[in-house]
Amino acid sequence: MNKTSIWAFLISVFLLINVSKSDDEEEIKTALTSFITKLTESSSTTGGNGAALPWNLTSKPCEDHWEGVTCDYRGALKNITLDGYEFSGILNAGLLCDVQSISKSLTVLSLKNNNLQGESLEKIGNCKQLTRLFIRGNRLSGDLPVAFTGLNNLKRLDISENNFSGILPDLSGISGLNEFSAQENFFSGNIPSFDFFNLFIFNVSNNNFSGLIPSGGDRFPASSYSNNPLLCGRPLQNSCAPSLPDSTDDSKGGKGPSRNDILMFSGYVLIGLTVVIVLGLWICRKQKKEEDQIESVAKMAAFDDSIISKPSYTPMNFKNSGFSKSEVSYITGEENTEVSSSVLALSSPEVNGIRFENLLKAPAELLGRGKHGSVYKVFCEDLGMTLAVKRIKDWTMPSNDFKQRMRSLGMVKHPNVLPAIAFYSSRQEKLLVYEYQHNGSLFRLLHGSEMGKTLDWSSRLSVAATMANTLSFMHQELRESAISHGNLKSSNILLNKNMEPCLSEYGLMLDSQDPSLVSNIQLLQQGGGGGENHPVFKADIYQFGVILLELLTGKQTQSNGNIDLANWVVSVVKEEWTVEVFDRTLIQEGASEERMVNLLQIAIKCVNRSPEARPGIAQIALMINTLKEEEDRSMEVSGMTSSASFSQVS
Repeated sequence: MNKTSIWAFLISVFLLINVSKSDDEEEIKTALTSFITKLTESSSTTGGNGAALPWNLTSKPCEDHWEGVTCDYRGALKNITLDGYEFSGILNAGLLCDVQSISKSLTVLSLKNNNLQGESLEKIGNCKQLTRLFIRGNRLSGDLPVAFTGLNNLKRLDISENNFSGILPDLSGISGLNEFSAQENFFSGNIPSFDFFNLFIFNVSNNNFSGLIPSGGDRFPASSYSNNPLLCGRPLQNSCAPSLPDSTDDSKGGKGPSRNDILMFSGYVLIGLTVVIVLGLWICRKQKKEEDQIESVAKMAAFDDSIISKPSYTPMNFKNSGFSKSEVSYITGEENTEVSSSVLALSSPEVNGIRFENLLKAPAELLGRGKHGSVYKVFCEDLGMTLAVKRIKDWTMPSNDFKQRMRSLGMVKHPNVLPAIAFYSSRQEKLLVYEYQHNGSLFRLLHGSEMGKTLDWSSRLSVAATMANTLSFMHQELRESAISHGNLKSSNILLNKNMEPCLSEYGLMLDSQDPSLVSNIQLLQQGGGGGENHPVFKADIYQFGVILLELLTGKQTQSNGNIDLANWVVSVVKEEWTVEVFDRTLIQEGASEERMVNLLQIAIKCVNRSPEARPGIAQIALMINTLKEEEDRSMEVSGMTSSASFSQVS
């Protein structure tokens, strides 16, 4: 092929690409103008403002920045946000989602607080890339289309304050859904199952739902279910009536069971009795053996199987802990009332009255074991609370130093630090008692069973900012005593009842991934100041950087046991393949690549192998908060500000 042919071929390809792009632009333009015409077709007669929107065929949606329309840098349509325009026309979903160049890129459709009726709503199911769908505050009616269940990328769905009715379709197949708002409609029937542990927001109040609230629904307050008179079960006050067996007519004129039926049921009873007898003998032998083993141990010195009320639970076994009754005297929390106590109520009024005996008698479930000890879930019936008890092993800190550390930590309060509400200390054992957090950890959200899809970019950035601010506060308050977190990782960031991240196990031990501390693991026990440049604080910076990398990549800190996340990210970035490190769900969501790159640069500074080169936590918090403010402004520009700017024009 000669040079002329090559140039002709390249020019042809270039023209084809541009013709294709031009066709897409014309297709998008035509679809949007038809869509807005439907939205506004009756607005002028009802006093609405929508008819004045400057969408027309003489301009281009992306290049000319049509009001309420947002595109990415490639010119692909991403967001349509038209909230509060008082449109009183028709929402025709087919005009958007039947157009391939729109359906394959549109991620946000927001038409809140208008006066719209619906048409072809089932066509929304063709917009497979939608992550946010907000149609609250309209006049949409009829059944919610089953096609909504196919929006697999959807994270936030708000259909509240409409006239929807009928049975709510099963949306549990949308694995990444973290907000569902359907209050103030006319839905009836049972509430379908949801993955409630993935949801941050859930509200179905003011409908006509009936029956039992599904399993897991009690994570949300009663207000999420209010004004559904036929609903029952937790968290509502009204319990469900026991279901009665269905009565059936006897085809034999009301005669009793047949001889075969009697023989069959008798056989079942005999089998059941045999199983019960065998189990009873086995349990008696086991209990006898355990009683022989602990005969010489004080009654309050162990959690054993005879104390645990639920056989499926794992007991907190302290047979060799050396507890004695004299070490269990309770104090109120004020130091001048201390009487040789090993369990101290710190600052939580809910646990005033907690005694070591309460823990000994309570059922305990083993949650996990690590190289530094075990964690138990304990339901303390006397307090009506579920507690998490951390048992620390092999920590050489003297008991008095440990108590002093816990008092120091107890004096520092922050809403995003989970406080220890009590502790026990003896030569052999150290226990810490926390309020149990039912919503799990950041690690579980990011890495557990596809659950990472529930955290969109905005949520991940918010977690990063909250944790940076919290760590900055703790470092500042504890700089003189040089108490760092010491074991900062995503599994130690728990989610409270409001789904806000909280640091747990602050200041317990040093188990850092920081390579500069591997040879000096005893630094956590050292006192003295040193400010933010103290090695233990620099170790926290390193671990925080690793958490940022988890948020950005969606990957665990160790892959296949030998690939370190920090080393992998740094090596990829050096090869100038930065985009390859980001979580694909964030890319698909349309998250800001610029802000992701900026957060990645912060994380890389944090994991620098030289502690001196790492920034201070206050500087890190400032940089991340700046990114979050930019993200918030961007969300406002694509959302609420479109309504405000129109009002100014009017």
